[in-house]
Amino acid sequence: MRLDYLHTAEHPVCRVPARYYRMVNIAGEHVGNINLRLDTTEAITRYAGHIGYEVFPEHRGHRYAAQAVRLLIPVAREHKITLLWITCDPENTASRRTLELAGAEYVETVNVLYNHAIFLAGHPSKCRYRLATSPETDTPQIPSEEKP
Repeated sequence: MRLDYLHTAEHPVCRVPARYYRMVNIAGEHVGNINLRLDTTEAITRYAGHIGYEVFPEHRGHRYAAQAVRLLIPVAREHKITLLWITCDPENTASRRTLELAGAEYVETVNVLYNHAIFLAGHPSKCRYRLATSPETDTPQIPSEEKP
């Protein structure tokens, strides 16, 4: 799995710079898209999240989105984002599982303000997950067998 950088542009909803990537599987197939929003605003931390992704229907079930989220951690760190907030709709069990597989921790479910663009687009609530971008999150940690 790799991410092919496409461009950096203003995110249409969040109104912050975002880096856009194509998800490409090991066979070289374009399997979906992912973006990283490069600023931290209240709307991003509460409703929209730093990361948005889409896996094409014919490629779902292969954990591509979870892999892509993990691949964005060093990019987020380069942009001084120490804590990624990622959201999904409560009924989107596939996205919730994706975030768990990526190592994100569920924090809470929040109601979206009624006048927010996300609410107006048909998303009245969001599950909030957080994912640290510290170097320790890049590889699994094995506990020491030494006694303190």
